[in-house]
Amino acid sequence: MTARQTWPRPGVMALCTAVGLSLALTGCGGGDDAKPSATTAASSAPAASASPADPDAATKAAVLASYTAMWVEQMKAYRVASPDGTKLDDYATLDALSMFERDLATMKKNNTRVTGGVGHDAEAAELDMAAKIPTATVQDCIDLSKWKAERTTGEPIPLPTAEPLRYIASATVERRDDNRWMVTEYEPDGNRTC
Repeated sequence: MTARQTWPRPGVMALCTAVGLSLALTGCGGGDDAKPSATTAASSAPAASASPADPDAATKAAVLASYTAMWVEQMKAYRVASPDGTKLDDYATLDALSMFERDLATMKKNNTRVTGGVGHDAEAAELDMAAKIPTATVQDCIDLSKWKAERTTGEPIPLPTAEPLRYIASATVERRDDNRWMVTEYEPDGNRTC
């Protein structure tokens, strides 16, 4: 088999990033028994400074929450090479989903699935709240170092050596009338490494 037949393109690989983000976000907590030291407690208190807090922080957090939730649902789909049973359409429009659905169809046809994870470092890079439809741009550094794919028989599929392990992906996220943020476009760029 060739790498093309056995390995999803960067769009598919980028799909797995959501799981990485969700694991990173949930894995950073200290647990119930973690107690901040006096130094930590003092340093976490807001300091009086001339720089105001980011007025868009809540909006950016909502954008990233939607983007991350889309990735969590996409990873569910990648684990079984099917969107069935996921809530992908709660977080992404048909335009954004079409690429992932093509990738899932290829995976199903080739009897492959994802077992590893994908890391990423996403940020809401731009906001346009004055637009008729409020829009945000998410920039994400996709990290495939923990990506693992296999045939449904369990045979591992190696990563293609011609593709970078870390690259940039961009997403456009729009706020709908019901105040939900939805991913409307997703574009991996394997030529831009991070």
